[in-house]
Amino acid sequence: MTATERRSSISLALIFALRMLGLFLVLPVFMLEARKYPGGEDVAMVGLAMGAYGMTQAFLQLPLGMASDRWGRKRIIVAGLVVFAIGSLVAALADTLMGLLLGRAIQGAGAVSAAVTALLADQTREVVRTKAMALVGISIGMMFAIALVLAPLLTAWIGLSGLFGLTFALTLAGIAMVLWVVPPEPRQHADAPRGKYSEVLRHGDLMRVNFGVCALHTVQMAMWVSVPAMLVQAGLPKAQHWQIYLSAIVLSLIAMGGLFSMERRGKLRGALLLSIALVVVAQIGFGLLAAGGGKPSLWVLGGMLFVFFCGFNVLEATQPSLVSRMAPDNLRGAALGTYNTLQSIGLFLGGAVGGALVKWGGDKGLFIATALVSLAWLAWTRSLKPVARAGGR
Repeated sequence: MTATERRSSISLALIFALRMLGLFLVLPVFMLEARKYPGGEDVAMVGLAMGAYGMTQAFLQLPLGMASDRWGRKRIIVAGLVVFAIGSLVAALADTLMGLLLGRAIQGAGAVSAAVTALLADQTREVVRTKAMALVGISIGMMFAIALVLAPLLTAWIGLSGLFGLTFALTLAGIAMVLWVVPPEPRQHADAPRGKYSEVLRHGDLMRVNFGVCALHTVQMAMWVSVPAMLVQAGLPKAQHWQIYLSAIVLSLIAMGGLFSMERRGKLRGALLLSIALVVVAQIGFGLLAAGGGKPSLWVLGGMLFVFFCGFNVLEATQPSLVSRMAPDNLRGAALGTYNTLQSIGLFLGGAVGGALVKWGGDKGLFIATALVSLAWLAWTRSLKPVARAGGR
């Protein structure tokens, strides 16, 4: 990487990290803590509040991605982070489940993932872009690990409202990073030739990857409706959940190097298929534990989390890199906006539908559904054309 590419990759990874730390701090404890709010006795409504963030993200990722093509990445990123901060503050001040739902929905309206990823793609060459995306993915994985360690401790100290207040502060730090640390944009987007969005919709492999990320995040969010309760059933107190989460994530970050080596050898398609297969294996494993009845094995739960995160971490790095390669430069924000829209739909579906599935079919019903979604995703992705090894520009 050049000095500018390193600065861009590190600073944008930190912006993602600050924003995602706030989100991840809430994730492991939301289903348990939100039930203490008035209205929280309805597990389906709690799942809806958990997934409301993804619902508004789904509506706004594409418009904000396209806006970043037209008016510039940085101003759209700052505006989105301001909205995200407002939503965090609303959730911090909420005293009912509906207040939490409103705050989560406003948070989602700050849909800047497409603009941030497009800016990173603008500022890096194809030959180093997957490495840059991997840096973002690793930063997200590390924030997830840190959040899983800190969430139970911070929740006991400052409660769920305090976690949202901390998210507000982290978002302000992210805004400062955009304004004073991220390198200037490489060109004036308003002067760039306009592309036709239909080019994105007609690109079969591009849309295949976009729908794949929807499946990934549907499964990922749905898991967290059941996994914390399964860990409690296995005999691990809520305050100690971070131990198994941290172990699974750190080990998976080490193991993901082997999958990235496939990408470096020009076998990106194979790495994608293997990563999806790992997600399938994890969902089947969770389903078998749920179907067995009685006390689940803590060791097997930890093993399934490790397998899941091995696949998840690689997919989080390689899929946006693949989208940025496939998309025309003047439609990169729109293409990544579509990608993040489908990702956000997955976040919403995982929370909302996951809560309903647990209510009506228990943990077994939930993991049957996630396994079927993962298998369908794997089958569809098999027709993805081989991806050429990235070269310089």
